[in-house]
Amino acid sequence: MSTLEDHLRQIMADETEKLRAAPDLVDRVLRSGRRKKQRVRFAALATSVAVAAAVVPSYLVLGPGSSVVQVPGPGEPAVTAETSQPDVPAIDDTPPARPKELGDLGDGKAFGHVKVGYLPKGLRWDHWSVDFGDSYSTAWNYDGKASSFYCVQIYVYEGQAVQAADDLERTYRNKKKGKDVAVGGRTGYLVIRRVGEDGTKGAPTLFLNMGAARRAHVTFSSVYAKKLGAAKTTRELKKIAEGLTAD
Repeated sequence: MSTLEDHLRQIMADETEKLRAAPDLVDRVLRSGRRKKQRVRFAALATSVAVAAAVVPSYLVLGPGSSVVQVPGPGEPAVTAETSQPDVPAIDDTPPARPKELGDLGDGKAFGHVKVGYLPKGLRWDHWSVDFGDSYSTAWNYDGKASSFYCVQIYVYEGQAVQAADDLERTYRNKKKGKDVAVGGRTGYLVIRRVGEDGTKGAPTLFLNMGAARRAHVTFSSVYAKKLGAAKTTRELKKIAEGLTAD
């Protein structure tokens, strides 16, 4: 597997809290791209044969790795030649590995190394999670179904993954795209991430510093935030962050 594919896959996995895209999306896109390249190569080969036959009818084009064989004229015996087969790379149809999950979380209020002390009323764990070891995430919605859109998602970064969380926050700070908020005795930074559905402003996210070795992103979907309104969204984000503790 190429370093580029690894990098693309990690980016997709790390950004699942923004779009809730399938974690194997990159694998499927890459394999689809390979198939399209193979179809283009075969189509190009067929076209070259047809053109060669029309322009130079006295020769037979046999394909890559073969010799050009002269076609006999009227009344002459046919000439046969043994040709090599084109070197066609195999298509990768290996199913992608499923991402690790956190397992059955019950009501979802305890996952990984953190506990959720507060959630807005009416929300249920949506039976979706991802676990990359030093970062993991889960979410809640109205009906508790993984196939439904999320309302609230929490992504936790630990160990080496903390640097990635800090880099993302620094990007928003450098562009002055958010504001500092007090979260109990901890610090937070509130931003609107531009991943909103049509007609919405984006997904409000609170970057929470939980200590030297842990960060958390508490995100509301843009649709859920629009329903609550800006003021209530900020209050609810802060209440969730205040109730988020490490075990």
